[in-house]
Amino acid sequence: MARGTAYIIGAGSFCTLGFKPGPNDIIIAADGGFDRLNRAGIRPHLLIGDMDSIRTVPPGIARLRFPARKDDTDMALAIKAARRMGYARFKLYGALGGRLDHTLANLQLLADLAQTDCQARVIDQDVIIYAVHDGTLTLPPLEPGRTISVFSWTNQAKGATLKGLAYSLFNATLANTKPLGVSNAARGKPIKISVKSGTLMVMLANRPYE
Repeated sequence: MARGTAYIIGAGSFCTLGFKPGPNDIIIAADGGFDRLNRAGIRPHLLIGDMDSIRTVPPGIARLRFPARKDDTDMALAIKAARRMGYARFKLYGALGGRLDHTLANLQLLADLAQTDCQARVIDQDVIIYAVHDGTLTLPPLEPGRTISVFSWTNQAKGATLKGLAYSLFNATLANTKPLGVSNAARGKPIKISVKSGTLMVMLANRPYE
């Protein structure tokens, strides 16, 4: 298994928050994500997709081209390629801010990574999103008032416990039709979000909401 992190970049909004790949990491552009990287002066190790959203690609970049008619999105293809290489830690960029259907598809991919024992997060200028499946997410103390929302991604998330937030929960059941966990807040204390059975989607705002 690869020891590094796979940086997957899609065609949505791109920021460089936490973008610090090391020698054991890989950068994969999912189709239009190449243009996002190119504008930031970042060269990927691999380009994957049907290439329908790319203007020009300089020589020397490895690429895997797929037909436009396919079952997987370009982001899904990039994740699958990284997993075949042995990567189990992921940072997903360019996953939000574009088409709503692609945003939802990317959140599905995030949930699938959590459900298959991978560590992953979606990183955007305004929000960082984690998926927690049958386990625990621990965060360091954050500035008081920073918004954290917790949603059930599965039909039910049983045994949900929230500690270190303005509103706590203990061994509760959350449902994906009731937004009970929206707009919670940090208190400057260590945060622990856990679920015994099911998948939670945790959204951590990077800036105050007005």
